[in-house]
Amino acid sequence: MLVVQKYGGTSVATIERIRAVAERCLETQSQGNDVAVVVSAMAGETNRLLGLAHEIQENGNDREFDVIVSTGEQVSSGLLALAIRAMGGKAQSLLGHQVKILTDSAHARARIRSIDSKALSDCFVAGKIAVIAGFQGIDEHGSITTLGRGGSDTTAVAIAAALKADACEIYTDVSGVFTSDPRIVPTARKIDRISYEEMLELASLGTKVLQIRSVEFGMKYQVPIHVRSSFHREPGTWVVPEEEHMEQVLVSGVTAVRNEAKITIPRVPDVSGVAARLFTPLAAQGIVVDMIIQNASSDGTTDLTFTVPRADRKRAIEILLGEAGDLCSEDRLSYDDAIAKVSVVGMGMRSHAGVARRMFEILAEESINILMISTSEIKISCVIKEKYTELALRALHDGFGLYLPVDKRPAP
Repeated sequence: MLVVQKYGGTSVATIERIRAVAERCLETQSQGNDVAVVVSAMAGETNRLLGLAHEIQENGNDREFDVIVSTGEQVSSGLLALAIRAMGGKAQSLLGHQVKILTDSAHARARIRSIDSKALSDCFVAGKIAVIAGFQGIDEHGSITTLGRGGSDTTAVAIAAALKADACEIYTDVSGVFTSDPRIVPTARKIDRISYEEMLELASLGTKVLQIRSVEFGMKYQVPIHVRSSFHREPGTWVVPEEEHMEQVLVSGVTAVRNEAKITIPRVPDVSGVAARLFTPLAAQGIVVDMIIQNASSDGTTDLTFTVPRADRKRAIEILLGEAGDLCSEDRLSYDDAIAKVSVVGMGMRSHAGVARRMFEILAEESINILMISTSEIKISCVIKEKYTELALRALHDGFGLYLPVDKRPAP
């Protein structure tokens, strides 16, 4: 078998933990597997490096920022290779350009275009464990690029896809994917198996166990992903193609996002082309608009409300005032940073009615007002006041019976 393993920053935070990772890598190899290992920077190192760079320049989407922050993974990959060798194994560290992880040139958020797996195959032939620096690649001009926060997950799954690996194990500081954040919801349960689609929704809605693009790679190339803890040997959560029994589970997880802001533009003309004038310049500047609500009135105008990442709210308003000031003057436009988005996700929503009704009932029972609603085939999201986030999570989690085994959960 061929196994790709990925270890996050907390798993390689100290020399002692790096030695523990080396033991696990050698144990996996001793079971007859070829092993490729992707590592993140040691815990806190990326923030330290970014802090140094920000003392000189504020804008982080820069070639030199990628040169700086990519060194964190270079250090941890070299240390892990040394640790494996010190224990009698064979290992070789490889940086993004040595594996030839080719990306586009979007610094700090590059996307992988291709991977040349020859260097990895050569390691396996020589009996070596390949230790790969995650989070980084190289563009067609030879410049170092980075894949964005959590990019080592994407590196690992992409390498597993390129190698046609039997499994990609994502080792982290949690035991797997839970029905909600166990730090907020004490009754949260670990999920044994979850579909790519559900995991993709959860990842996009605030679950930080896996990076979104890593799940996209897994789904596209059908890579089985095993999310598990690096601190014990217990099985974690398998992220796999949809299985028949998964549709019997109405709700698999409840999650929340706190980093969004709501912008409202009242009384804009209710005619064709207005939405394009407002949202096109935002898209051109890389600002992602999430939820949109349009309320038409009888006088030929409409109120537009939408959400953007909270960090982009100020810039979004500046762009709107600059590009469409006749539609949204400063004295009319309003915003709210104190919001959160709570969501329920489950494959069973495709074939069962009543989930939305039950969600609204649960929030109403807690006197939580819903500001916006968005739905997809397997997701329902509600924007609420941020101060009610934890209450909403706990109420929804227990209201849908997620603290119970799957076969004992109540119908909505």
